[in-house]
Amino acid sequence: MSGSPSGASEVRRGGLARVETLLGSVLRAGVAASVVLLVCGVAVSLARHPDYMADPQTLGRLIAPGAAFPHTLGDLFAELGQGRGRALATLGLLVLIITPVVRVIVSIVAMLRLGDRRFAVISGLVLLVLFASMLVGAV
Repeated sequence: MSGSPSGASEVRRGGLARVETLLGSVLRAGVAASVVLLVCGVAVSLARHPDYMADPQTLGRLIAPGAAFPHTLGDLFAELGQGRGRALATLGLLVLIITPVVRVIVSIVAMLRLGDRRFAVISGLVLLVLFASMLVGAV
């Protein structure tokens, strides 16, 4: 490889292609993990409570607004330790929510490694918007 500008440009394009592949893999892995956790959560819930399938009122209490799902990380880990299906399903939803945030963080790191500070800063701003929207949504 020579020190010519076109050689540097090709190296950069190759680096960007690898980053795009990595970012796509992060999103696919996050969605796949989320689906697995959600399906396992439903399966565990139905295995532990077969009455959900037999009695619509019992199932209705599970899916009603305000149903008893873990609302804090402490509750989530406690219920995961108890093997509760609803905790697995909740974890699956959290993984799905966190996946785009992880993608942006990976993007920042990858762009810094490629020396593209401008794109890293833009990605950092996107990350700040994501965090701000989480904070506003939590209020």
